[in-house]
Amino acid sequence: MDKNKIQVIVVGAGPAGVSAAITIAKAGKQVLLVDRSDNIGDKNVFGGCIYTKQTAEIFYNFLDEAPLERAITEEKIIMLTDTNSTDISHRFNTSDNCLAYTVVRSKWDRWCVEQAQKEGVYYAPKTLVKELLFENGKVVGIKTQFEKYYSDIVIIADGVNSLLAKQIGLRNELTDKDVTLNIKEVYRLPKQRLEDRFKVNSNEGVAAKILGGPLKDMFAMGFMYTNKDTISLGFGVSLDELKKQKIKPYELMDKLKSHPSIACYIKDAEFIEYSAHMIPEGSFDKIPKVFDNGVMIVGDAAGFVNNVHFEGTNLAMLSGKLAGETAIFALEKYDVSASVLSMYYKKLKDSIIIKDLKTHNNTITTLKKNIKTITTLYPELMSEALSVIACPDGIPKSEKYNKLFNDIIKSGVIQKSIPLGIFAMEKCLKK
Repeated sequence: MDKNKIQVIVVGAGPAGVSAAITIAKAGKQVLLVDRSDNIGDKNVFGGCIYTKQTAEIFYNFLDEAPLERAITEEKIIMLTDTNSTDISHRFNTSDNCLAYTVVRSKWDRWCVEQAQKEGVYYAPKTLVKELLFENGKVVGIKTQFEKYYSDIVIIADGVNSLLAKQIGLRNELTDKDVTLNIKEVYRLPKQRLEDRFKVNSNEGVAAKILGGPLKDMFAMGFMYTNKDTISLGFGVSLDELKKQKIKPYELMDKLKSHPSIACYIKDAEFIEYSAHMIPEGSFDKIPKVFDNGVMIVGDAAGFVNNVHFEGTNLAMLSGKLAGETAIFALEKYDVSASVLSMYYKKLKDSIIIKDLKTHNNTITTLKKNIKTITTLYPELMSEALSVIACPDGIPKSEKYNKLFNDIIKSGVIQKSIPLGIFAMEKCLKK
């Protein structure tokens, strides 16, 4: 490899960047993968799961060789009131054909880069890209803290606040409404105790979404994932919500982990890690232009996150793969102009990335308008309804039923739920 010229440079060694680099290298092309971190994965934060389908398209051997934590065999929604909780759970009775696995990013990302290197990708850690090189209306390389490197194509995978995409005018500055702050704490618990506590077998795990309680009346949702001997607990909240509620993230975290229905999961566990990370809110209307002469944008840098379903890693990997396929075509055509690289966006439109972001384009706005219904009324009414059924407290059932019915009518939850249901159906039925 010419020290200062290579066919493709990928900036950022997260899931999107690595997927692009591997795809290109497998076709026999030269790829340089650069990342600013000293130790790959140490600064990357997610809940977190990787998803089987997209992962298998990049890493054929990952089920046998990758550092997986647990197969997700139970999906749970925990609806909190101030003191109580109602759990809705869906359990798979086998981990065969599992759709998702928990991973620890420091281990997972390191393994992914190792696989990329085996495919011939040149990897350069501790390399800060300060700006893109731009000549005659075309991106032609990168400038690092050390020197300049030239390439035919640059793939930008530098995360939610992509400075490089902004530099060349493909991205605007993000507002507080455009990003979500994710806060996560990790607790260590002996493997057997963890499995007993979550009622799972060896290597099986639980993924939970948390509504209400300390997170009520704001656009926020909690999460909890089981790893081999650790528990990931946290939440995502819109930055504008934090300002509006005038609450600090660590205060919200303290309230969440102190709730009786959450505290029981981490009781006597050892606190070992705190991390925070911004992610794009995810909206079709906010997707920037993702290609230009000599350049493409992938993953969080392009806003490819479906926050409604907690999907980001799978969309990042898929976007990297599609950008990689486009780069191969352009290199073999000896044409890296925007007209050729526009194939990338055509591939995105045919994929779940654009289709799902279109489906949920206005969902976030609708959820924000109805946030009190979703995070306060639903948990409270569910708790009240189940208390009527489960608790014989000496009060005649007719009185309790009448109270529940009147509470439902007064809350307006029926009137509010019907528009939400119709909205969801219309969006899913539209092509």
